[in-house]
Amino acid sequence: MDFELPEELRLLKDNLRKFVDKELIPRERETVNNVQLQKDLQKDLRPKVDELGLWHYDVPEEFGGLGLGMLAKVIVWSEISRTTALPARYLSIFGFPVSPILYTLEGRARDEYLMPVIRGEKTSCFAQTEADAGSDPAAMRTTAVRDGDHYVINGVKRFITNADEVDFAQVFAVTDPEKRARGGITGFLVDMNTPGLKVSASYDLMVDDRPCELVFDNVRVPVWKRIGNEGEGFKHAQSWINSGRIRHGARSLGVMERCFELGSSYAKQRKTFGAYLAERQSVQWPLTDIYMDMHKLKLMLYHAAWKYDRGDDCREDAFMVKIFGDERSFWAADRVMQIHGGMGLSKELPIERFFRDQRSMMITEGAVEVLRMALARMILNVR
Repeated sequence: MDFELPEELRLLKDNLRKFVDKELIPRERETVNNVQLQKDLQKDLRPKVDELGLWHYDVPEEFGGLGLGMLAKVIVWSEISRTTALPARYLSIFGFPVSPILYTLEGRARDEYLMPVIRGEKTSCFAQTEADAGSDPAAMRTTAVRDGDHYVINGVKRFITNADEVDFAQVFAVTDPEKRARGGITGFLVDMNTPGLKVSASYDLMVDDRPCELVFDNVRVPVWKRIGNEGEGFKHAQSWINSGRIRHGARSLGVMERCFELGSSYAKQRKTFGAYLAERQSVQWPLTDIYMDMHKLKLMLYHAAWKYDRGDDCREDAFMVKIFGDERSFWAADRVMQIHGGMGLSKELPIERFFRDQRSMMITEGAVEVLRMALARMILNVR
């Protein structure tokens, strides 16, 4: 049993820490509430990213990337998450965001969708959530009916991030109402300019995301744009979501580390009634709890990533790191905000942004209540 990171990953972590501290944290006040400036950072910092040698770190080698494993990606995600200079959900400074599902494409679909995304020529969104099928995607109502060489899609998807900006959507629909999650849901590549598809609404949230509602009215999609075989959609979607949940945990670790840095530094500088905050038990205890939570989450994350890289079943681990990470990172942001008093509410500091973002994380990609229910069924072996 070895609890130390391999030397190359320790070096990666150290270099990323220096990069974030030097290039990103100083830009926080400028970019934190300006989504366009955040997106422009990738272009501005591309030469420095190339020097770091991490461009397309998460793209498999066969597609021209570095093909780093999950443990290395956890290192990248957690270090980058220490800053609010970048969008909370799309940390694409080291390459263009590619949904792992797209790597399963073959032939024409690979050439026309995957490769352009890798090159930054096309963008996509993930369209699974519906009004009554968020935490329970198997209950989705959107249907796809085979009609010769096409499928006809009808339904409504809700809370789809970036749907109003992308070139195509990865859409999941019911192809067999009897089977549903057990072979009755299929994925499709749907161009946003396809007749019958429209963005009908967008939602102004407490965070920077403005997710959209998509309406499918007899949208015809060629069979060759199907993702994998019919009925494999739920399997593909859940595989991507497991990776996404580990990413949630990695982000939470980065947020907790930054909050601890901010809280402990301020507590050692600020005096009230003749004593430093760091000398007061009411401040010492939450900082100590954050420190312990960081250690717990790091061990859980590294273990989950190790299992993922080995090809082992890591669903339980993915559930745990998301539940624990999202909840405790939000608590950390809340406590450090309290320690800072009025300045904690100010947008001059990144704390209020961490507070808002981490609160939203407890809902997206699996509400923590639903994940607890699923985890309970697994560990107790009950339905």
